[in-house]
Amino acid sequence: MSTVLIVGAGPAGIRAAQMLVQAGLHPVVVDEAARAGGQVYRRPPEGFLRTPAQLYGTEAGKAVRLHRDFDEMVARGQITYLPERSVVALSPKSAADGGGGVAHVLGTDRREVAYDRLILATGATDRLAPVAGWQQAGVYSLGAAQIALKAQGVSLGRRIVLAGTGPLLTLLAYQLVCAGAHVAQVLDTSPLGTQMRGGLRMAAARPWVTARGLRLRARLGRRYKAGVRLEEITGGVGGVEAIRWRDARGHSHMTECDMVGLGWHLRADGHLPDLAGAEFTFSPVYHQWMVQADELGRAGAGLYLAGDGLAILGADGAELAGALAAIACLADLGLSHPSPVGLLRRARRMARFAEGLAQAFPWPAHAVATLSHDTVICRCEGITAGCLRQTATLSGPDANRAKSLSRVGMGRCQGRYCQLAGAEIVAAATAQDVADIGRLRAQPPVRPAPIGAWLRPAGCATDPAARLAPGQRQIPLPDRDI
Repeated sequence: MSTVLIVGAGPAGIRAAQMLVQAGLHPVVVDEAARAGGQVYRRPPEGFLRTPAQLYGTEAGKAVRLHRDFDEMVARGQITYLPERSVVALSPKSAADGGGGVAHVLGTDRREVAYDRLILATGATDRLAPVAGWQQAGVYSLGAAQIALKAQGVSLGRRIVLAGTGPLLTLLAYQLVCAGAHVAQVLDTSPLGTQMRGGLRMAAARPWVTARGLRLRARLGRRYKAGVRLEEITGGVGGVEAIRWRDARGHSHMTECDMVGLGWHLRADGHLPDLAGAEFTFSPVYHQWMVQADELGRAGAGLYLAGDGLAILGADGAELAGALAAIACLADLGLSHPSPVGLLRRARRMARFAEGLAQAFPWPAHAVATLSHDTVICRCEGITAGCLRQTATLSGPDANRAKSLSRVGMGRCQGRYCQLAGAEIVAAATAQDVADIGRLRAQPPVRPAPIGAWLRPAGCATDPAARLAPGQRQIPLPDRDI
């Protein structure tokens, strides 16, 4: 029996697992979170008092169904579920040995899971554009602020400013207001005219979803400002104190705050697909590097992608993509599977909506490319735009050479938050198109991992009662330094 490994237990991973179980397979599901659900439907700890309606709003019914379906598969023993595990490295499927291996970490307990087929449903991270002063304490991504709210019922500030663009900007602001937080300002860098042009395409594809977004926007009232230009986040020893910005008419404003949340929609997480051997192409629609795959999510021999890691289609699109990836996997295994025709039709509509969304809420390429020399680009390493521009005279239009000479992208985030901005800086400095700069190559470990996890053979846990889960194998480390 083939072992199918699913990385990620969000909407895409859950629906992929469900489709495989219905076909009689027993997949292994690895997820970083303590409880399945993903970012959009993130679950709080047991005993949390807020109801699903309070946590997920109009999407509460979908969240409850996803959680219930996954919990039932676990309770029935239909899947092997490994929560709180971070996949840090993998070897791609090989024609020589017929399989591959995945290392994942839980504390200092390292395991290697053998697989025949790999479904990556790793989702996306916040797409961040640097702002002068964003390295100060009190500046978070929109996703981090949402995690704190959903998982712990915590507002990360007493007087909050959210800035960037995209649906999460409006949604998070609304969620914080409903939770009783003080949201002083919501600053959208996308002009209203741009939003309207993209909004027409969105409405044509998914009118009810578009209308719902507009209703949430309306409830923010005068807090919301469109077409702004962010100038500087100011602060002192205690962290953030205010943000300076210009409105659509060019008038300067200073808003006092003790927390700033930033985000420009999402960035597909391509680290594990890269290690698995997937090919990438620069998407002018999403203005980022995306995995090349067919409509069902096939990205290589025995490799399938689903969810926002493949295309930024949102939670509903992720559910469809998860089911489609599982259907592709079943077809390649020669097993019975449902027709994908209906799912593909719905997925294409989701894609049209997503393209309109990308048009309505664009990445601020020009603003990033023209940042002042002293603006920090890489928060992990403290590298400024000026340093990167100086490096570009030596590296030329090559992302990886610029990384090696400047250290941009060498920090713990491994370029997740600075790669796109760094490429804009290098492209402008070398008079090249950003697509020609290339992307940073992924390398293991793709997540920070404790050294102790690599000092023992795989499967050697600090708890002597620990056992390998089904589908896992113990592989000793080679006799050499790592």
